[in-house]
Amino acid sequence: MWLVLAFLSAALLGFYDVAKKQALRDNPVIPVLTLNTFFCSLIFMPLVVLSAAGIIGEGSLFYVPLCGWAVHKYIVLKALIVLSSWLCGYYAMKNLPLTLVGPINATRPVMVLLGAIIVFGERLNVYQWTGVMLAIVGYYLLRRSGKKEGIDFRHNRWIVLAVLGAVFGAVSALFDKYLLAPAGEGGVGLDRMAVQSYFMFYQFILLLVFWLMSRGKKAPEEDSPPALPVREGAECFELQPSQFAKVTAPSLTGRAGEKSSRGESFLLRRSIFWVLLVSIFLSAADFVYFYALSLPDALISVVSMIRRGSVLVSFGVGALVFHEKNLRSKAIDLVLLLLSMVFLYLGSR
Repeated sequence: MWLVLAFLSAALLGFYDVAKKQALRDNPVIPVLTLNTFFCSLIFMPLVVLSAAGIIGEGSLFYVPLCGWAVHKYIVLKALIVLSSWLCGYYAMKNLPLTLVGPINATRPVMVLLGAIIVFGERLNVYQWTGVMLAIVGYYLLRRSGKKEGIDFRHNRWIVLAVLGAVFGAVSALFDKYLLAPAGEGGVGLDRMAVQSYFMFYQFILLLVFWLMSRGKKAPEEDSPPALPVREGAECFELQPSQFAKVTAPSLTGRAGEKSSRGESFLLRRSIFWVLLVSIFLSAADFVYFYALSLPDALISVVSMIRRGSVLVSFGVGALVFHEKNLRSKAIDLVLLLLSMVFLYLGSR
C-alpha cells in the first residue's frame, strides 16, 4: 500500500513543480512562497478546528490532534528545515530551466541513503552502491549539459541553491522518518496530520516575518529586469516583497487604457491561479507522503526515491510546453539518475 501511495505522491509532485515554475515566471520568490504557505494553511487549519470541536473523530484520516510544546518544538524545527529547502529550491527554479532543476532534485534519494548510513548506521549492499555511482555519473553529465547553456555548476549561484535545496530536502526526509517512527523504533512517534497541518502554519508565520523584514531590500532575482513593467497609460499589477502592489502610471482615458488595465488584471489573476495550484498539488502530495510513511514497514529510502520520479512529469512538461534546450543530452543524464533509483530500489527490497 505504501508503495502505491509513494507513486501517487510522485505524480502530484511533478505537477507541483510545473505549477511552481509557472507561478514564478512573472513574480518574485518570497511573495509566491508566502502565498503558497498561506493557501496550504487555509487547507489544513479548518481540519485542526473541526478536530478540536469533535466534528472530525479520532478514527478519521483527517483528524488533527491538539499538541503541546513537547510536540510543537519538533514541528517548528521541521518547518525551518523545509523552509530552507524551499527558499533555495524556489530561487533555483525561477532562474534555471525546469529540465535542469528536475534532475538535480532527483539526486535526493542518494543523499537520503547516504544520510541513513551516517545517521542511522545503515550499510549499503552492491545494488545500492551501484545506484550511488550511477547517480554521481549522472550528476557529472548533467553538469556538462548545463555548460552547453552557459551554466557553470561551480560558479553559478542558482545551481548552488538548487543543490542546497536538494540537500535540505534530503535532511527533511530523514527527519520525517524520525518524527513519524514509533518511539520503540528510535523515533518520536508524532501524528502525521499534526506534522503536516502545523508545520505549514509555522512556515507561513516564518515567511510572513521574513517578507516584512525584507521590505525595500533587493531580492536576488531582481538583478534581472522586472517581468511586469509599468507601461504609460496602464494600471500594472505586480507581486512585490512588500505587498501585492497596484501601481498606477499616468493614465489616459479611453478604451486603450481600459483594455490594458484588464490585461494586467488578468496577469494578477493568472499568478494567483498558479500559486493556488501549487498549494493544492503540494498539500495532496504531502498528505499521501505522510500517510505512506505512517504505515508499517515503510522505507524512507524507497519512498524518497519513488517521489523523485516526479522528475519525469516536470521534464516532460519542460520539453513539450516550455521548449527548453539540450533535451537529448539532459535525457541521457536523466536516464542514468532514474537507473540509479532502480538499483537503490532493488537494494532496498
